Amino acid sequence: MRTRLLALALVLSGCGATAISPQPASADIGSTRNARVVVERGPNAPELTYFAASMTEAELAEMKRSAPHLRIVAGLDRQDALRRAVEAQGADSSFASAEFLAAAKNLVWIQAHSAGVERWTSMPSLRDSKSITLTNMRGVHGPAIADHVFAMLLALTRDLPVHLAGRSSGAWLREGSGELEPCALEGKTLLVVGLGGIGTEIARRGHGFGMRVIATRRGDEPGPSYVERVGKPTDLLALLPEADVVALAVPLTPETEHMLDERAFSAMKQGSFLVNIARGRVVDQDALVEALRSKRLAGACLDVTDPEPLPADHPLWGFPNVVITPHVASNAEITDERRWALFRENLRRFDAGEPLLNVVDLKAGY
Repeated sequence: MRTRLLALALVLSGCGATAISPQPASADIGSTRNARVVVERGPNAPELTYFAASMTEAELAEMKRSAPHLRIVAGLDRQDALRRAVEAQGADSSFASAEFLAAAKNLVWIQAHSAGVERWTSMPSLRDSKSITLTNMRGVHGPAIADHVFAMLLALTRDLPVHLAGRSSGAWLREGSGELEPCALEGKTLLVVGLGGIGTEIARRGHGFGMRVIATRRGDEPGPSYVERVGKPTDLLALLPEADVVALAVPLTPETEHMLDERAFSAMKQGSFLVNIARGRVVDQDALVEALRSKRLAGACLDVTDPEPLPADHPLWGFPNVVITPHVASNAEITDERRWALFRENLRRFDAGEPLLNVVDLKAGY
């Protein structure tokens, strides 16, 4: 046993497996899907300790009220956290090095503050652990990232780069760039690859623009009413020819790495757009460059690249029909609010011995 303070009880996977309340501040933040770990504590059990990378005095005071038996140690640097690792039953993922995991004999929970967790699921000491639960921020970033998807896409479909560039010289360029042909999204088909929390928000906005929305997802859950059809990942090549816009919103796993390769680009509709807000390595970047050079794609919107930062001499910078942003799609005050709401709720649940939200399947990688 890694800890004498805690007894871990398994519960069934799935939303209907156990009654869980209350919900976080916003009902659509967090998911009990894959909820498997309950932390049970007797009435005389000593307080639990959680290592937080940072927390304000106001946040600490709020947590003291909602999680009175939880001792939060905030502001440790990596060396201090490693030296005191044996104290922790829970910790932020920023501390989760191989050395920390080896030293943290009582650790049972790690909270990632991102949706993507490939950095941690690739660590054998965590991936193969029988006693440590990893939770993530699935569902937190969706609204801001989905807005960013359409900001980038509209920049291309409305030929905005040339007009933005003309501001410095006062240029009135009614003829546009000559590189991008303005078009409307109404009636176009949007394919969302990965209909999770972020993908669902992208689909919702696509529907709002009057687009026909189709999608893929790994699970068997039905799609929302505004998604016409939901296929499996194995259906991707069959769906690509239908799409005017392909938006990637999948986690990076061995199965999704280079999902968009030369074969996939060949299957895409001539003159379609690619939007990638997932991970750079989901796309074979050499194949993307060729698809742009050959005019297979009308354009690409990239908030993620491989590598990051993208080198200044990379050919992607030279395409006038490519919008690149530096992995900032989630930046917004709503993201910070939703992240805190989910983190606060998981800390409360940890203290109360309730199932945690957003438990990651360590084998699947998300």
